[in-house]
Amino acid sequence: MDATPPPHPEPSRRSVISLPDYRMRPQNEEAEQALLGALLVNNRSYEKVGEFLRKEHFVNLAHGRIFEAITNFVERGQEADPITLRAYFDNDAQLAAVGGGAYLAELAASVVTVVNAEDYGHAIHDNYIRRQIIEIGEQMVNEAYRHDLDITAQDQIEVAERELFDLATKGDVRGGFVPFVRSMEIAIATAEAAYRRQSRVTGVTSGLRDLDRKLGGFHKSDLIILAGRPSMGKTALATNIAVSAAKEFMHSHGKDGAVVGVFSLEMSAEQLATRVLADETKIPSDKIRRGDVRETDFQVFVEASHALTRMPLYIDDTPAITVGMLRTRARRLKRTNNLGMIVIDYLQLMRGSGGGRQENRVQEISEITRGLKAVAKELEVPVLALSQLSRAVEAREDKRPQLSDLRESGSIEQDADVVMFVYREQYYLERAEPVRRPEESEDKAAERHDRWKQRCEEVHNIGECIIAKQRHGPIGTVHLHFDGQFTKFSNLESQHPALEE
Repeated sequence: MDATPPPHPEPSRRSVISLPDYRMRPQNEEAEQALLGALLVNNRSYEKVGEFLRKEHFVNLAHGRIFEAITNFVERGQEADPITLRAYFDNDAQLAAVGGGAYLAELAASVVTVVNAEDYGHAIHDNYIRRQIIEIGEQMVNEAYRHDLDITAQDQIEVAERELFDLATKGDVRGGFVPFVRSMEIAIATAEAAYRRQSRVTGVTSGLRDLDRKLGGFHKSDLIILAGRPSMGKTALATNIAVSAAKEFMHSHGKDGAVVGVFSLEMSAEQLATRVLADETKIPSDKIRRGDVRETDFQVFVEASHALTRMPLYIDDTPAITVGMLRTRARRLKRTNNLGMIVIDYLQLMRGSGGGRQENRVQEISEITRGLKAVAKELEVPVLALSQLSRAVEAREDKRPQLSDLRESGSIEQDADVVMFVYREQYYLERAEPVRRPEESEDKAAERHDRWKQRCEEVHNIGECIIAKQRHGPIGTVHLHFDGQFTKFSNLESQHPALEE
């Protein structure tokens, strides 16, 4: 009788279980072992990785502990080898799990070369960054599934952007010393470029002759603060500068000026555009808003708009923007349109990373100014930020602003490369017309009124840009012409020769 066993039944489709592919998080324990072995054999290899590598970058906790111990020994000037570290790890439970003190000798014995120590370090660091990206991504997914009424979707985006930026900043292992000869070459090239320009401007032009002479233009990576009391003309001056830089870029085909991004937190994009249109057409902005224009003016509007549409000026009027949002949008504009300058109107309307819930406003402003300086350096563009002044100015007889008048002034003054104030004496004089005092004679009152009237005529349409701090140059006052009808600052011409000097 045939005892052949029956054929093995084929598994049904239902009995086949499909397991999802398991993905291991980025790690390279071999690189960790090779690096630690190289460090134990030759402590000088630590110089190649000590600047950017930390114990938390190792996926194996025991390896992280060993690296930390080597770091401590090397930075104290002691020799770190399997013998000196053995006593250090005698009672270490984490090291016991991988073989105890003998594991240190094994690491050192397995070394073939110490030349690749830096490459091993970068591989370890790169895997750490990748693991962090995965962690942030998972956290983003989990937070998005949660329906927390106190945290909006926009808040979640801002948190993710901030965490990714912090990771990019911490994970940037570039930098270090630059040979002086390279720095000197860049300095000479900058000076040569300024010499070839008739204006002698090395940075982005302000469009204002005397201000450019004092500052040399607005320089890459600089944070410039423009401050003033209400109605002094902060927005007007900043708008004039932004438009002048964008026009110069357009007319010079990108050789001078800059592509300008304006973050207008106070005025809408339409209001800002109306100001620019009023300046171009010489029709007062209040008349444009009221529709108090002639039919022929519309042809002027059309011609002006055609000229302005080619101007590389971009406006973002999102209210209460955070530094994280600003950085993301500026970075995008830099990538797509070669952004060359940022203008922010104004600083105190921005929010910190706490979303406006930070109790200490001084700390929040400090965070904002540090963030703006970081944006300027990262994107290599000047950042012009407007700022309010405290009411302390109004209590003084001489109402010219000082650095101490900056609201939440400590961090603003410290982080800024340039601090400028806008001041118009005419504004205060017009609101201080003298009246006759009870005990004063009529002649004395008339004499005082005449002096006031004469002073009003002397400062009529005169504005001052007071440079109170300049990290790379002199301080001083620049006198400008101010046309209130068009809210425009311009060069002070020869009708005021005394102020031009």
